[in-house]
Amino acid sequence: MSHQQYSRWVTLASMAAVGTATLLITGKLIAWLMTGSSSLLASLTDSFMDVSASIINLLAIRYAMTPADEEHRFGHGKAESLAGLIQSAFIAGSALLLVMHGISSLLKEDPILRLEAGIWVSLGSMALTLLLVGFQQFVVRRTGSVAIKADMLHYRSDLLLNGGVLLALVLAGQGWLWADGLFAVLIGLFLLWGALTIGYESVQALLDRQLPAEEQARIMALCCGVAGVHGVHDLRTRQSGPTRFVQLHLELDDQLPLVKAHQIADEAELAVRQAFERTDVIIHMDPISVVHKERQGSPIEQQ
Repeated sequence: MSHQQYSRWVTLASMAAVGTATLLITGKLIAWLMTGSSSLLASLTDSFMDVSASIINLLAIRYAMTPADEEHRFGHGKAESLAGLIQSAFIAGSALLLVMHGISSLLKEDPILRLEAGIWVSLGSMALTLLLVGFQQFVVRRTGSVAIKADMLHYRSDLLLNGGVLLALVLAGQGWLWADGLFAVLIGLFLLWGALTIGYESVQALLDRQLPAEEQARIMALCCGVAGVHGVHDLRTRQSGPTRFVQLHLELDDQLPLVKAHQIADEAELAVRQAFERTDVIIHMDPISVVHKERQGSPIEQQ
């Protein structure tokens, strides 16, 4: 997928999320004003956080797709991870407020008015959210965007959240008024867990965590499969936004002409770039005799 195609898909997914969240906020706000339900207020607050996060995503993705410049030679891809970190902070704050409000509702057990309005809005919210999650999942499979994946996790959790609200309203209608406050507390705790998960993933990306072990193994195998390569060591990888960064050392014959060694390195780089889209590869070439001497003199295990 080209840079332009990537940008188009992730932008479209972000705009779809903003539009969906706006519709959900409108419906839930009206339903909450009509019913006074704590669980609906929890769902409304979550939708407010979703639209804020989606707008942040949209802005972050546009910035992340900005080409590298003199001050940012590795590009701006980490803006996506920063967006994920900001989202986690938003969600954690709203989750704690929801827990407090749910506890207050548990203590009061106020009756809920016009339950049918809340039930219909919850059903409509689940249908819209299901459509959005399906589209976001399609975009994530095509692009691997961290920001869209984080946004998709929000809306996927919303399916459970809206289902919980629906159940709470039905139970409250049967006279179990405590269910409304209890579900508000449970939703708040659920959102808090999701916020911590997203925050952890974002921090790991900002700290340049290695690519998954299976991807590293594939990179090593691709390079070792190039004719003239006797081994690979010192593999270092990371990901910034949609771009992977790979650095490694090739072990080559001592007497290879520089032109031939360069040709082999180009073949290894091409093999990695063809296997992994949007990958920046840096290769260092080592004489195999030097590598053997270093291994014999150092207890450090090579990759």
